[in-house]
Amino acid sequence: MAAVIGLMCTVRARDATGHAKRNWLITGAGSLAAGIWTLHFIAMLGFRVSGSPIRYNVSLTLISLIVAFLVVGGGVLMVGYGKDRNRALIFGGLGTGIGVAAMHYTGMASVRIDGALAYRAELVVASLAIAVAAATAALWLAFTVRSLWGALAAALVMGIAVSSMHYTGMASVSAKLAADPGAVAGATAGEFVVPLTIGLGALLLAGFTVIAVSPVELGEPDDDDDDEPPAEENLFAPPRRPAAPEQRPAAVPPAPVRRAEHPRPLPQRPQRPASGDDPPVVQSWLTRPDSRS
Repeated sequence: MAAVIGLMCTVRARDATGHAKRNWLITGAGSLAAGIWTLHFIAMLGFRVSGSPIRYNVSLTLISLIVAFLVVGGGVLMVGYGKDRNRALIFGGLGTGIGVAAMHYTGMASVRIDGALAYRAELVVASLAIAVAAATAALWLAFTVRSLWGALAAALVMGIAVSSMHYTGMASVSAKLAADPGAVAGATAGEFVVPLTIGLGALLLAGFTVIAVSPVELGEPDDDDDDEPPAEENLFAPPRRPAAPEQRPAAVPPAPVRRAEHPRPLPQRPQRPASGDDPPVVQSWLTRPDSRS
């Protein structure tokens, strides 16, 4: 659900500019971050260590949530505003993948048991590689998919990739219990993790509602011609700016109309003797040499 919301937000961001584009990108990044963090701790509710209770350090759990929002948000904004698409995808995917892995292992550092947790290095590296690949694929899909079925397929791929990263990291965990059992400090899952997870789920539902009721067209059309299809916007090309006033060609003023200072008199026909058969002479304005029509 978080991946679907994030993809829908990025689709809206492609058709928006200015503050609207920024707000859609931030909303999509927040949805993805909340979904990744919620996936991790819902899965952690199934984590058990025989012979020891599970507790969570509240401060480290909140830090892992902040890390998720920062790194995913940075990656989405980098790709959304990047001028070079390939470079933005490489650095955005690398930074986001490392950040997701940092979120995962920060959340694991918040786990408290009656003993200590250890990790297998090769599986940790594998989980980091999966996180980078999943983040890069997610960012690429977010700014490439344009159809509804494509968005659903991309969201499914993204969810499987993030889940694979989580369980690869969890496969590297081993626990060693203490020789003398004692009390374990920290909050239980029911006291802290479950309420926070429910809150983030409500946040995702609110985001889905906002997207569902929002209009598809975010910007005003440039003209009233509805028959012409809109041109496809290139997110990674610099916006076109109007030419500066000094660069525009100056308008050429019309040539002034030259008028004669002293109009010449109308030509006169020689007078004929008056007779009853000759019609009267009519001088038309069209016959004037300085006609001003």
